[in-house]
Amino acid sequence: MMTKMLKGYSIIDADSHVIEPPSMWAEYLDPEFKQFAPSAEMKIKGEKIADKISEQLQEIGNKQMMEAHPNAYFHGYHSESHIQEMLLMGIDLAFLYPTHGLLLWGINTMEPEVAGAFTRAYNTWLFEEFCSYDPERLRGVGAINLHQPEKMVLELHQIAKYGAKAVFLRPNPIKGRLLSNPAYEPFWAECEKLNIAIGIHEGAHSCLPTTGAERFQTHFALHACSHPMEHMMGLLALIEGGVLERHPCLRVGFLESGCGWLPYWLWRLDQEYENLYWEVKDTIKIRPSEYFRRQCFVSIEPSEPYISQIIEYIGSDNLIFGSDYPHIDHQSDIVDQLVGLEKNLSKETLKKITWDNPARFYSLV
Repeated sequence: MMTKMLKGYSIIDADSHVIEPPSMWAEYLDPEFKQFAPSAEMKIKGEKIADKISEQLQEIGNKQMMEAHPNAYFHGYHSESHIQEMLLMGIDLAFLYPTHGLLLWGINTMEPEVAGAFTRAYNTWLFEEFCSYDPERLRGVGAINLHQPEKMVLELHQIAKYGAKAVFLRPNPIKGRLLSNPAYEPFWAECEKLNIAIGIHEGAHSCLPTTGAERFQTHFALHACSHPMEHMMGLLALIEGGVLERHPCLRVGFLESGCGWLPYWLWRLDQEYENLYWEVKDTIKIRPSEYFRRQCFVSIEPSEPYISQIIEYIGSDNLIFGSDYPHIDHQSDIVDQLVGLEKNLSKETLKKITWDNPARFYSLV
């Protein structure tokens, strides 16, 4: 694979985003489900698909995205503009997660069949239209419908036919089911069999049970809580429920929440395991931190001030990088910030973060 090499580094963006065009849903939904196509205002039959998003937040966020990437913004974030922005940033290939889709699959009351229709529409558009522009550099991460567990394996096989290396899941409970729910067990087994990675990606303002949502109203608070804390809960469910024990080759990545939460959480879980081993001995056979080191990954934010200390604690083999392009908290110089970590990290470690680790997570090697 030929790469550009920014200042000597090939770079995989492990967490980039598409902005789904509003017309896409009506175009790709099955005929019997077109009535559920979201409007340009992201409403379904007049009902908002998100919770507690103020008009001010929408206006400011829209302005920030327009000013940060005007070319992409005025071209509707189409495939060509995505490649152009990647080249400007110095990114060689990007794994693509949804934007509006994170909210659509985050409606807890949605009928399973409707959620399935959204899943099929999104995956068809993502792989057959958006990524087909440059499938070597635009790598789709498939959507899976957690609302309908009995269809998840079938969906996984359909995604695998596109050559996808990963699927994404929300960490939140959906219809009361944690990620460790027995209904998902065939799915985990098939992911392991097909060598498909799992990208865990949270989304604030969704209509799902979310840490902090019952207490706070501002984006400031909701965004601060949802991403790291829901990932903590998701990791706990996978460990406590025995998913990582039963599927030792399953690879799981936690994206867009930084890595600072991880050392405390692993320390805390190890302490609890030491004290309460007898309670979970049937599902947890080794220390929780060992499960993470064995088969999990976490994306870093280059601005985090303690990356060196985190590497001292968990090592450098589980860290990856995501730009979060083109969302409002994406920084246009984030790749320069990443390469600037040379001041504190060895080139060998930085090469792991920029290429080797995400290549291993997404099974490119």
